[in-house]
Parts: sequence; C-alpha cells; structure tokens
Amino acid sequence: MKTNEDVFDQYNNEDVTAFHLENDNGVRATVLSQGGIIRELSVPTDKGQQNLLLEYPTTADYYSNPFYVNMMIGPVAGRIKDAKFEVNGKITTLKPNENGNELHSGAHGFHSVQWEGYTETADDKATLTLHHRFEDQEGGFPGMNVNVIYTLTNANTFTVHFEAETSAPTTFNPTYHTYFNLNGAANILDHDLQVNGTRHLAVDPEKIPTGDFIDNANTPFDFAQTTRLGDAIDGMQNTAEKGFDDIYEVVPTGDDHAVVTVSDPASNRAVTLLSKRNGLIVFTANSFTNDMNLTVGQGKPYMGVALEAQNLSDATRFENFGDVTLFPGETKSYEIGYHVKF
Repeated sequence: MKTNEDVFDQYNNEDVTAFHLENDNGVRATVLSQGGIIRELSVPTDKGQQNLLLEYPTTADYYSNPFYVNMMIGPVAGRIKDAKFEVNGKITTLKPNENGNELHSGAHGFHSVQWEGYTETADDKATLTLHHRFEDQEGGFPGMNVNVIYTLTNANTFTVHFEAETSAPTTFNPTYHTYFNLNGAANILDHDLQVNGTRHLAVDPEKIPTGDFIDNANTPFDFAQTTRLGDAIDGMQNTAEKGFDDIYEVVPTGDDHAVVTVSDPASNRAVTLLSKRNGLIVFTANSFTNDMNLTVGQGKPYMGVALEAQNLSDATRFENFGDVTLFPGETKSYEIGYHVKF
C-alpha cells in the first residue's frame, strides 16, 4: 500500500493538494483538497493506468460548468423544494440556486471549500482523512463539523465514509457526483448498467419529488437486469432530457450492500457502488456541452454516467423516504463504496 501527496495546482490563490492512494494491485485513487474532488480511480492496463472517471486537467476546469464532475456533495444532495426544510417543527431557509429551489447545498456546500487532509498506510489499506468546520449559516445550514475518510484496500474497494456533527437540528444526506467512463471512449453507450431497484421517483417540471413512485418494468428505466445504456437511452429520445437524470429507489443487496453496477464488456471492467441508503441518482450527461475541456476531449452528451448513492431526495417532506435528520450531540455517518473489477 502506498500514499503520497503533491501540489496539483492553484485555485483561488491557494495550493490544491492531490492526495494519492495506491494498493498492491495497482489500483489508484486521487482526491483533491479543493472540493474533495475525486480526480482519479484508475486501474493498471498494458498501456498504463486507465482512469475509470472523467477528469479535467486543472482544478478551475471543474468549476467552469454546472455539472459537479466528481465533486463531494453535501450537507444535502439533490434538490430541496423552495430552498427550505423542516426538522422538529423548525423551518430552516436556505439560499436558492435553481428556480427558487436549492440544489446540491448551494454555493457553500462541501464541493466549494478547501479541505484539510492527511494520509496513512497499513498492511492492508491506505487512507486519507479530510476535515472541515463549516461555520453557522454558511449557505443557510447550521454549523457542522465534518470528517470524510477514504480507504483503499487490496480487495480493490475504495470507500468514502462521511461523518458529521451539527450545532442545531438539520438534515444530512451527502453523496459523490462521480462520472464513470470505464474505457476512455467518446461515450458510454456501450456500457452496461444494472440497478438493484424497481421504481424511480416521480418529479415535477423542476425535478422536485412529488412523493409518488413509478414502476420501472417495461420502460426504458428498467435496469433490474443488466442493460446496455445505449439501448435504454434510445428509448428516452422522446423526452426532454433525451437520457436519464432520475432518482431511483434502490434496495441494497448482499453482505456488501450493492446498489448499482456499471460495466464495460469490451474491457471487462466494472464498478459496483455499495451503499446502505435507499436512493441513487443516474445521470447520463445528456446536457454536456462542447465548452467542457475534459482530458479526453470536449464535452458531449453521454460522455459519462454519473452514479450518486444517497438517500431519496428531499426526504424531510416525505415520511416514507427515510430519515436524514441530524441533531446536536450525535454523530451521523454514511458510506459509499466503489468496488472495482478489471
């Protein structure tokens, strides 16, 4: 197991540290101090390392578009209706950043800050710990003390462990906005997807959950069996999105709590997301634009697929969506695992 760190570049006149983890099988992960961006989750090939994630050449590039590429999202992922939520009868008002609603915790979310970090190694794992103290009312949320622990093992699993404490009752539902492209091709149409779930959430025209569920069977949304993404996307061409940007209800399966697997039959690579929570966003980059200067080329639709494990969105409005509350005096934690096969 190996760890090291170096200066990646500068952002907002501060050095951005790149923290590198590598296991004995040559699997590598790189996390940037700015925004907790996961810049690399790569595997060895006969031609060198293959990054399984989309990436940009500079930190500033990640912030030059609205797609949150590989950024840490929190305290709350997804959209919050009218930019306010209620916990124990108290309404907290946030700053809207999308059509009067609040998306991905707004301008002062986890993705926006410079995190402090350090690495450690043991015989069977390499770890990185990031820490940040969010002051009261940053973005409208109460003060929050957050640690994020990343672990890479020789079982080829990269795990992100979020834990937080709060100064006042609030909501906590973080995720990672990871975009996968397992072979560096121009698109992910020949990738396969399998989701452990049979329903997705109904949403209004602003993509806010209505509280209703829609069955996936016999529709393009059905990934209960492994399905080629290009075939499913073909079935979405009569929609405004012309692809997927949807909230799936998932049922974690097996001892490792698998919720979704994306795979590339041509290279025999796959990543399975592991999560105990009941939600998953699937976004097929339908609206990527050509001004996005990614390392593999200009942005274009379907260049990657974002898979965001989390709790069902806007859960404080719906009792059956699950508990995402956080109270003073407690520490709440969530994990997302990425198990790599190659």
